[in-house]
Amino acid sequence: MTTSKDIVLAFSGGLDTSFCVPYLKERGWAVHTVFADTGGVDAEEREYIEQRAKQLGVASHVTVDGGQAIWDGFVKPFVWAGEAYQGQYPLLVSDRYLIVDAALKRCAELGTRAIAHGCTGMGNDQVRFDLAVKAQGDYEIVAPIREIQKEHTQTRAYEQKYLEERGFDVRAKQKHYTINENLLGVTMSGGEIDRWEAPGEGARGWCKPRAEWPPQPMRVTIGFENGEAVLIGDQTLPGPVLLGELNRAFAHYGVGRGLYTGDTTIGLKGRIVYEAPGLTALLVAHRALEEAVMTKQQNRFKPDVARKWVELVYEGFFHDPLKTDLEAFLRSSQRMVTGLVTLETHGGNVQAVEVKSTHILNTKGATYAQSADWGVVEAEGFIKLFGMSSTLWAQVNR
Repeated sequence: MTTSKDIVLAFSGGLDTSFCVPYLKERGWAVHTVFADTGGVDAEEREYIEQRAKQLGVASHVTVDGGQAIWDGFVKPFVWAGEAYQGQYPLLVSDRYLIVDAALKRCAELGTRAIAHGCTGMGNDQVRFDLAVKAQGDYEIVAPIREIQKEHTQTRAYEQKYLEERGFDVRAKQKHYTINENLLGVTMSGGEIDRWEAPGEGARGWCKPRAEWPPQPMRVTIGFENGEAVLIGDQTLPGPVLLGELNRAFAHYGVGRGLYTGDTTIGLKGRIVYEAPGLTALLVAHRALEEAVMTKQQNRFKPDVARKWVELVYEGFFHDPLKTDLEAFLRSSQRMVTGLVTLETHGGNVQAVEVKSTHILNTKGATYAQSADWGVVEAEGFIKLFGMSSTLWAQVNR
């Protein structure tokens, strides 16, 4: 147990973390909020979050730029892996681990070992936050939303009433949905989504609806060096800026939006609307390049490693040594993944229509189904040996 009454709260300005401030203050804590800006908010929203912290009466508030950290710590290895959780969900709340890092840094500055978060006891984020903290030291973890669940089953309604009784307003959208937004994308749950009904028009983030898609198709060329996206067109960009540009471009065409039901870490079924236009574009481009430059054995084996990496990150084991081991393999696999990929979208989805690389595994003397630099005897001999076991089985057991 910490001897200081200072506590650092990972803060987003939403309903849950807003509730945490007066709740902790009324229990004797001096609350220091940290907003890790991982690229999902504009300047106006960033200002709102800072003013919200002051309105709630925090002891101090700092905003940390987490864009580069989320690019280096998550986006790069995620794109190397190239797999979504259960084949669908692109791990959009993985900024949690970088938020923990920012909060722990603030703990060190204040000399406290107490950290708080606004995760509920019903979701996966509590696992991610707690395990990420435990992996980095001996801290007292306070989770107000989990605490109030002991007495209140309708926690969001209770939080809203608690804040309003103390004179703090609650945004209308926060009353209806749980919304997470960062550089990676947007996730939305609550309301009709949780009731297994069709999402309403309010459950929309960046992606334009079909009626607003531009009439003309869009082409974008992405350049990769050793598996990392480094340019759009002929413009070299820092990773977070590049992903932000892809988010804006492909969101206009509704790319990367989905409705997903998944097996959560805590065992419940989770249903969310998600939007990840930039990440979707990166994954499509990267896979097209990999398929062209990697061997058959690499392309067959790598998804097994990738799926395990994704499971570890999804379930909270961001600091497990196995994740580090798997990333060593993923990094090695990217040695020749350098080239240009042109993407095209007419709206809704995106395809890789052109790949350029000096590492494409082709030969001048042969093209699949078109021409070959070997003869009939070689082809027949290959088929005979390649199918020997199956052919022998058929002969012996006719």
